Amino acid sequence: MLHEFDGFFKMLGEMEFAHPHLLWLLLILVPYIGWYIWKRRRQHVALTVSSPGPFKRSPRTFRYWLRHLPVVFRCIALALLVVALARPQTADKQVRGKSITEGIDIIMALDVSGSMDMMDFKPTRLEAAKEIVGDFSTKRPNDNIGLVLYAGEAYTLCPPTTDHAYFQNLVKTVRREPLPDGTAIGDGLGLAVSHLNESKAKSKVVILLSDGVNNAGYIDPRTAAEMAKEYKIRVYTISCGTNGKMAGMRVPGHGIVQVPTELDEQLMKEIAGKTGGKYFSAKNEKGLRQVYDEIDKLETTKRENQTVIEWKNDHYAPFLLLALCCLLLEMLLRIVIVRQNPA
Repeated sequence: MLHEFDGFFKMLGEMEFAHPHLLWLLLILVPYIGWYIWKRRRQHVALTVSSPGPFKRSPRTFRYWLRHLPVVFRCIALALLVVALARPQTADKQVRGKSITEGIDIIMALDVSGSMDMMDFKPTRLEAAKEIVGDFSTKRPNDNIGLVLYAGEAYTLCPPTTDHAYFQNLVKTVRREPLPDGTAIGDGLGLAVSHLNESKAKSKVVILLSDGVNNAGYIDPRTAAEMAKEYKIRVYTISCGTNGKMAGMRVPGHGIVQVPTELDEQLMKEIAGKTGGKYFSAKNEKGLRQVYDEIDKLETTKRENQTVIEWKNDHYAPFLLLALCCLLLEMLLRIVIVRQNPA
């Protein structure tokens, strides 16, 4: 029995109202009670007598006190009706479709050397890569994604973040400047690895894109690959362009000049193989998009997701029933006990 009362009071504590503004109607009780008190006082008649002896007050009986009960029950009934009109409710919910997923930390290491202005990708290698990298991030809502740029040196444009709108806005601002020209693959990979070495994610990935050979920087690419292996970071490597093939590049003052593509595919394959990643070759923007789509499939994310169904339970019926009971009790008191006609 006590357990049932605990459940009732718990329900009252969790109750909300669909129309809480209607509770202001409870203020109607104030003038009604004031009117009742005024009316009871008007019923007393003053009479002047020489001696109060014959009019000594007789002891007040139980029925004397019962005369106020009809009004009490009427007030309670009115209050309950107002509460019912406000539609008391409790919320309930059910969890369905629970699944476990886990996010990945990803650093994009993007080559922004001069050769990335070649036009064998539309409109250029760099512009195509920027668009595809931005699109890739939209498919990874659960992942921390960062961006490292490298040419003759390397720097971090965006640390790992789940704010992908912010990430995509930064990607749009990528230019070849202010880095000195060159291709420091080792520096770019080393800086990317440094962002992931203390990551708590179970899966850590670097996507290293280059269209040239390592000819600058302070870190040997193979040393950077060893660092990645030590920290259990997979490196997916991507070569842009066709090795030995000529491609147009706009040169100020000279128009479009044909320049040969020189790739160190063996180095890129070695880096990927040493770290448990995979090597890809992209000869145009369509091929580059397919590469990122394949990486997206290889690196599945895991995180806990739940489908929550929530609904409202109405509880106005008990208040209406109690109000009806109070009105019946009022009528019973007036007619049977107090012997008054219902007002």
